[in-house]
Amino acid sequence: MSEVRVNNIVKTYKTARALDDVTLTFPDGGFFGLLGPSGSGKTTLLRTIAGFVEPDTGSVTIGDRPVVNVPVEAREIGMVFQNYALFPNMTVADNVDFGLRVRGVTGNDAKRRVAEALELVQLGPLGKRYPHELSGGQRQRVAMARAIAPRPRVLLLDEPLSALDKSLRVDMQIELKRIQREVGITTIFVTHDQEEALTLSDRIGILKGGRLVREGRPQEVYADPGDTFTARFLGEANVFDGKPEGSLLELLGGARVTRPEKATRIAVRPEHMTVSTVEPEGPNVLRAELRQRIFAGAMGTCVLEWQGQPVKAIARQEEFDGLPEKGAVWLSWSDRHARALTVD
Repeated sequence: MSEVRVNNIVKTYKTARALDDVTLTFPDGGFFGLLGPSGSGKTTLLRTIAGFVEPDTGSVTIGDRPVVNVPVEAREIGMVFQNYALFPNMTVADNVDFGLRVRGVTGNDAKRRVAEALELVQLGPLGKRYPHELSGGQRQRVAMARAIAPRPRVLLLDEPLSALDKSLRVDMQIELKRIQREVGITTIFVTHDQEEALTLSDRIGILKGGRLVREGRPQEVYADPGDTFTARFLGEANVFDGKPEGSLLELLGGARVTRPEKATRIAVRPEHMTVSTVEPEGPNVLRAELRQRIFAGAMGTCVLEWQGQPVKAIARQEEFDGLPEKGAVWLSWSDRHARALTVD
């Protein structure tokens, strides 16, 4: 079993807490995405699991084995860095073999593992090439092959796709998921890209200021973020504050909307907003000003203003085409799409 557990991890640099009592379980064989803004502690947590950083307090366990104070090379991990860290004077095959040699794997066993790893990442015929002869996506796959050739228990990925352009990054997301599924290795993935985390991960954890603020399946966290930071960080959200009026929430200007879970703050995702030139029936209706329409093919973005507050809505093409370029419109949403948020 290669489940990874961190318990009550604290790491302080001078007066700044990089990790503040973080407890988290990374399931065996799963793909776990760690995300958060710059300085949130995600890379420090990854490096703590790897052994490059020792925590001030707390424990790290891989399987049933505590690994705090265990050297990096003895933790049975593979790691892919943001810049891939390939040796330019070595061939592709030699780069992959290097990871085996430092672990004492040589001879025919090493040759077989190099070949298997290169086949897995679909680079079998390119073993004799050098890194400068490869594309960015191919270099990324060489780094993956080098990390998995020693058959580690855990694979750690530190923003491995950030150096690629957008179209190649999408292709490599598919490849990365395929490789992880075929190997079945516990994978922990650090990224600042929310869409990437939602696409790749079985579970995600969101860090802010060294603390874990939310963890769960991507669909669950996106649909029910729980707090304002998560709602706005993971995708976009329209946030409204108000005061309770029984089962309703009274917003600015006297507008009343359905109040979920006794909330005083709610979030509605742009894709759940409906924009119309005709006032709809029912609750959760606001009169707003359409400021800008942004065409994007099958869907379009509407930038609006309500009571001085910016609001975004995503409209299907047929709805989008029926809206004016600017002017007064109606905003509405279904009760089931409003989520209660804690007030920071």
